[in-house]
Amino acid sequence: MCFPHAGGGANAYAHWARALPEAVELATVQLPGRQNRIGEAPATDVGRLVQEIIADLRPALSGPFSFFGHSCGSLLAFEVARALQRLGGPRPARLFLSAQSTPDVIWAGPKLHELPEQEFHAAVLSLGGFDGEVSADQEVMDELVPVVLADFQLWERHRIARVPALDCPVTALVGASDWRAPQETMAGWSAYTSAPFTTQVFPGGHFYLTEEGNDVPGFVGRALLGA
Repeated sequence: MCFPHAGGGANAYAHWARALPEAVELATVQLPGRQNRIGEAPATDVGRLVQEIIADLRPALSGPFSFFGHSCGSLLAFEVARALQRLGGPRPARLFLSAQSTPDVIWAGPKLHELPEQEFHAAVLSLGGFDGEVSADQEVMDELVPVVLADFQLWERHRIARVPALDCPVTALVGASDWRAPQETMAGWSAYTSAPFTTQVFPGGHFYLTEEGNDVPGFVGRALLGA
């Protein structure tokens, strides 16, 4: 079950359906304010968002499942996993946290959502994630950037405690040249789980998972199937 990056929609993982092993089924979370939910306001309360996601996912939690979150989606995946654990219900067999520093690093560093508008636009574009045609279309960007900003506001203001620790294995994935989530900050996630913790570094930046040659779905599939 995949959670998209800031401003991203479920289609960010569309190609994973073909890239994952046959034994692994793909499900993606669609957040308010994008794609087929474009008419809804972006989420402003993490607790309420987590409750809604758990309610929507319930029918799919009858068998083994794992979570993959990218960037801000990692924080959401973590909070959903911990909420499931707190409720004593089914929980992910593994949590993949991609391109996201630990919460304590977020709070200690500068906040993107506090940048002036033009600087925020420039920072978002420098992260990647938009193809050339989209980033060159000012009208499209004017519609997309407010949703990205809303997501950064949500997560850069949100406090995540280390306790209670998760009891499921965690794998942190990162691009070697990601300035937003430097690879040396990823090891800190080990303090957020009592289960085994591993890291995986790929060539590339913040959106390493879309860069040619990085078979992230293949890596995830092999990890899930124990290969």
